[in-house]
Amino acid sequence: MILKGATVNFLGDSITQGVGASSLETRFTDVFAREFGLKAVNNYGISGTRIARQQHPETDNPLCHGDAPLGTFADRTPDTFTGACHYLMNGLLEMYVGKPVVILTPLHRWNEDSLHGDRKPNDVAPLSAYREILVRVAEYYALPVLDLYATSGIQPANAVCRERLLPDGLHPSDEGHALLAHRIGKFLESL
Repeated sequence: MILKGATVNFLGDSITQGVGASSLETRFTDVFAREFGLKAVNNYGISGTRIARQQHPETDNPLCHGDAPLGTFADRTPDTFTGACHYLMNGLLEMYVGKPVVILTPLHRWNEDSLHGDRKPNDVAPLSAYREILVRVAEYYALPVLDLYATSGIQPANAVCRERLLPDGLHPSDEGHALLAHRIGKFLESL
């Protein structure tokens, strides 16, 4: 894919929005735009957002009802993570028909195996389960996946890596954002 002069849209949460970067100019989307000569980059990152609907911790917790909180592969509603991935990816293909749509997996994070994740009100699965669902659903829609969970070079369990690239265990530093920008750009160029 030729990036020079292209316009790229990013959907995401706090990392896409730029949390952890010292300024908007140092978040990965803006670094990516400069490094690869984009015409424009549109950043639709909103801190605190999730792909699936957030459930009420006491009345709607699927773990309390014996249901699978991640959903089944057949699920196509926005109520579970799997269903919401189908809903999102199908919608992106309709909105951007004929244009490249690429899925990025999340980065490793400090507490990725915690049942309460990032202060979530409900028990959650390990981050690796969400990554697997993203990859599987993207494969169903024939969408390329940049597996940052497996290939970012950012692992907060490594003390030096955490200190320099992911100081709060979740959001990249300026150096971490620059690394992401480069990896994303090289991946897109390879398509």
